[in-house]
Amino acid sequence: MDLYEYQGKELFKRFGIPVSEGRVAATPDEARAAAEELGTQVVVKAQVLTGGRGKAGGIKLADSPDEAAQHAEAILGMDINGHVVRKLWIEQASDIEREYYLSVTFDRGEKKALFMLTKEGGIDIEEVAAERPEALARLHVDPLEGFQPYQARRLIYAAGIEDPDEQKQILTIVQKLYDAFVGADAMLCEINPLIVTPEGQVKALDSKFTVDDSALYKHPDIAEMRDLEAYPPEERAAREKSVTYVKLDGEVGILGNGAGLVMSTLDVIALAGGKPANFCDLGGGGDAQGVVDALEIISADPQVKSILFNIFAGITRCDIVARGMLQALDQTKIAHPIVVRFDGTNAEEGRQILEDAGRDNIHVEATMLDAARRAVELAQ
Repeated sequence: MDLYEYQGKELFKRFGIPVSEGRVAATPDEARAAAEELGTQVVVKAQVLTGGRGKAGGIKLADSPDEAAQHAEAILGMDINGHVVRKLWIEQASDIEREYYLSVTFDRGEKKALFMLTKEGGIDIEEVAAERPEALARLHVDPLEGFQPYQARRLIYAAGIEDPDEQKQILTIVQKLYDAFVGADAMLCEINPLIVTPEGQVKALDSKFTVDDSALYKHPDIAEMRDLEAYPPEERAAREKSVTYVKLDGEVGILGNGAGLVMSTLDVIALAGGKPANFCDLGGGGDAQGVVDALEIISADPQVKSILFNIFAGITRCDIVARGMLQALDQTKIAHPIVVRFDGTNAEEGRQILEDAGRDNIHVEATMLDAARRAVELAQ
């Protein structure tokens, strides 16, 4: 689960990482009141779960409460990379002497936490890694050993930060960032930029905080931070029905059992010349209610012109899935053409059940490629 900047900073503050004072605003009047309360020059920041806010005009400096309200009116409702701005973070402006980049993330390859630190902050870290990899200091933390202060010192020296006072402050922030990473069961804690003010204070000017969804049951306060309005309506409906669903921008709806199979189906649809409309994983089962929920969500997308139902039966059986599918169609009355590909346990029986049902909108294919080609053809 990705958090907004202001939510990530709330967690940073909770773990002792220095951040600028700020207020959340949802209207120009609230932005004006926040600026008045802060009593200084402020920065009006769009709160969206994507990057590129500054380039899109979503971050503005305001010298007065009235100017903050004007900027708020211009930014609210703005579309930034497909995300509509509904909230703002009104923050005390900071003078910047230097900008660094600091993050800790989970390295799946090494199965360890990975710190990254560079003096080239304020820009995309991918650009630094690609063009100047020597400028990016990296350090893994062994979970059995845990984080140790010497590791922070090694990271700071590797990044080439020489000022003793800055080293001391960053050492503390590195420790506390790791505390936040572990304490919140995060997948990413990123500060870009980590700034140094003219007075020598080091603090987080931005926050990117991603929490592991599977750990949210341990953090009900963080789970409540999820903004359902930030997700497409189909994804919100899927979440309510406990269906794994991701909205895409194509015309072929995808339903499969197992994330790997669904990912392969997306590729085959592209190979056949189509574009998938979604990622939808039915999971290991194929009961009628699960199929009903998934088909209702997929068919509710106005972009969907056809649906590809791709099942590889291992634990489950294709004949059971076929009966569940027919029961689901009786309940939902979906008119979309549905292409079905069964393989695995009782695949032949499952195909026969669907053919015997004589539904005009059900098209059975033997292979995944044939099914993908048929689904793309029916979507055109």
